[in-house]
Amino acid sequence: MDVNTLAVALISTGGVLGGTLGGAMLSQRASRAQAAELNQRADREREEGRAEQALLAKRDLYAHLNTAARAYRVAARDAVEAAARGESTDPLLLDAAKEAWAEQYSQAQMALANDVLQIASALNRSLGVGYSAVKQLPRSPRPDEAYQRAKTWFSGPLSDGVYLLRVMLRHDLGIEVDPHFEQTRVQMLAALNSARDSLAHALATERSQAT
Repeated sequence: MDVNTLAVALISTGGVLGGTLGGAMLSQRASRAQAAELNQRADREREEGRAEQALLAKRDLYAHLNTAARAYRVAARDAVEAAARGESTDPLLLDAAKEAWAEQYSQAQMALANDVLQIASALNRSLGVGYSAVKQLPRSPRPDEAYQRAKTWFSGPLSDGVYLLRVMLRHDLGIEVDPHFEQTRVQMLAALNSARDSLAHALATERSQAT
């Protein structure tokens, strides 16, 4: 074999080997790129799954919190109306509603955003003042006035407070969107706090007069 033939043979062999190696390298790169894409897709799916689970948990928490607030208000209102009619009521019903709310509120405190927590905290204090109003009814020196005051509280300011919490929760979940809600929220919260402070003052005055 002469030199030229040998050179051609070597070049041909090198070309085949180079092509084979180059093809293998391209195949490896493609495999790595495909694996990376699959990993990224899996990461996105896991993140989406976690976000969906978090949203479902949040909705569940909000639903229980809203239900507990409504049940507490209704139980207290019913107790006042029954007492005003001279009917006996089971105090355990109101206490059970109070405990159910306290449990849900305690759990929610660890998960609520600041603006939502502000509403829930105001409502929690308002429910507590309402509970005191119910318990204080039998000892009131002016029963008719006390019953009317309690009725007004549970059907007016506190009812609005429970409504405000529900709307706030729906806004936080993105279910209800109102561009003017922030202004409404501030006004309703201020009204609730003012009415609660007024009721608390009236109850404190009544207690001091009864002693």
